[in-house]
Amino acid sequence: MSFKVILIALFAGFLAGGSAAYMLKAPQKLSNNDLIREFYLTENAVHISPHSLRKKMDKGYKNFILVDLRSPQEYEQEHIIGAINIPTYKDPNTSISLDHEQEEKERLIGQFRELDFSKEIITYCYSMPCMTGRKVGKLLAENNIYVKTLNIGWNEWKYYWGLWNHDVEVKVNPMDYVASGKEPGEPKVRELPSPCGKGEFSC
Repeated sequence: MSFKVILIALFAGFLAGGSAAYMLKAPQKLSNNDLIREFYLTENAVHISPHSLRKKMDKGYKNFILVDLRSPQEYEQEHIIGAINIPTYKDPNTSISLDHEQEEKERLIGQFRELDFSKEIITYCYSMPCMTGRKVGKLLAENNIYVKTLNIGWNEWKYYWGLWNHDVEVKVNPMDYVASGKEPGEPKVRELPSPCGKGEFSC
């Protein structure tokens, strides 16, 4: 075999290998159906409904840890009963800076690492559109710590009880699910009507 043939074969192999590597690395365009599927898989993996959280409280389940991300001052004033506080705000108007406060960033990651991850870790912040929980979740995931998030915030829990509850649940006193002070508080075990049921599509 001549040198020229060998050279052409090597070049052709190089091109084929390079093209294959590019195709493997190049992002694949997802169809609309693929995007819809990924969205719902993500939603179901990340979000916890307030109905299921209340049901866990009412049944006395201990298989979750609820984390309030608001400032210590706001937590002590009032919080969802049973929640612990890992603050991302120094005070109600000042959030920590992940870019400029390395100690605070490490504190936040360290406090989450200390939690019992044999339980479901659920975070909540100010309201449904609040980005705090999403940013904290991103930071933690980048450090191999995976948490879920309540799909409402403190404002909806305390002030808009009727917004997210079913009709039979609205009659329940929301203050039974709120605590004050530095301690988490203990939800009462109770039998209450729940439209969520036990089926696959329950709340």
